[in-house]
Amino acid sequence: MNAAKTLLNFILAGALLGIVVASWLVPNYLGWNNETPYATQTMCNLPEVIRQTSADLISYQGIGGGVGAAVFLVLGVLFLRWTHQRARGQARQTPPPTEPRATP
Repeated sequence: MNAAKTLLNFILAGALLGIVVASWLVPNYLGWNNETPYATQTMCNLPEVIRQTSADLISYQGIGGGVGAAVFLVLGVLFLRWTHQRARGQARQTPPPTEPRATP
């Protein structure tokens, strides 16, 4: 159960980090992607542009959350394997306790 909690914490942290990174990077990308070429003025349907831009931002945040969760799942599995191997190595290094002999 402890391993499942650790993996879930890694997944949630990765998803949150992915959403934050997407929220930070995507507005610049959307601004660049929606620029008019050659600096000409264009007429546009502003409510439609706002709706499309908001939908794109939300979808990219979902993608960022999924990618972050997947990457941190792999990191969580590696972390669990590393801690398990370290604990197993320490268990091998400690000698078993010896019981004191009773003297007759």
